Amino acid sequence: MSAIKGGCLCGAVRYEARNAPLYSGFCHCRDCQRATGTGHCCYMIFSRADVGFTGEVRPYQKRAESGNVTIRYFCSTCGSQIFSGGPPGDDRWTIYAGTLDDTSLFQPTDAVFTRSRPHWDRLVIAVDECETLPG
Repeated sequence: MSAIKGGCLCGAVRYEARNAPLYSGFCHCRDCQRATGTGHCCYMIFSRADVGFTGEVRPYQKRAESGNVTIRYFCSTCGSQIFSGGPPGDDRWTIYAGTLDDTSLFQPTDAVFTRSRPHWDRLVIAVDECETLPG
């Protein structure tokens, strides 16, 4: 597999993932709704060891609906949300699929926090659904 590349709206932040995502899908939690301004975010989870970033980002940290600390990273220039992760010991990065250079590389497999999904945000593809984080 070739590298998965992407970045922010203005191009000041870039990333490259060297392996396929561990999993990917749609998150309907209220935090993702507020961060994206829509009914869900499109995410891909990678091992931190497989992802490199360049550019200046601004972090925003809060306790997520799951109870875990989450840190979202935004471009310091244009404000695009590019990726997120847990505390420094977390070994995964979440990259938001809308930031991919080639969006056809996003292959969703599930939808999480569907209990928070608005009635107007219905997916048109069939994926596994979970009312919270999967077991």
